[in-house]
This record gives sequence, C-alpha cells and structure tokens, in this order.
Amino acid sequence: MTVRIDQTGCIGSGQCVLAAPEVFDQSDDDGLGIVLIAEPSADLLPGVRDAVDRCPAQVVTLEE
Repeated sequence: MTVRIDQTGCIGSGQCVLAAPEVFDQSDDDGLGIVLIAEPSADLLPGVRDAVDRCPAQVVTLEE
C-alpha cells in the first residue's frame, strides 16, 4: 500500500498530520503536507485511512 499527497492541491490544513503523525508531517518551507512513510505498516493504516477521509482538499490517497 502506498500513501501519496498531491502537492499541487494541498492547502496545508494539517488534518493528515493530526490523523497519522507517524506517517505525515508539514513542510517547514510552505506548510504543505508531506509523506514520511510512503509504505506504512498495517498497524498505521487506520490512521492513514482517517487522514484520507479528513483531508478537506481530498489530496491524500492510499493505493491498496
């Protein structure tokens, strides 16, 4: 499973970081979301799925 953030549509709301701080962070430069772990382990997937659902710009994806 692979996690991605479409940087062109990210608005930097930080909802992904709140949902799964082990997997996501925000750039110090522009505040946009970044993926720390592109292929998270199974125990992190509930948080990643929550991040996908929470993203107001709908740019966080999980390819299963």
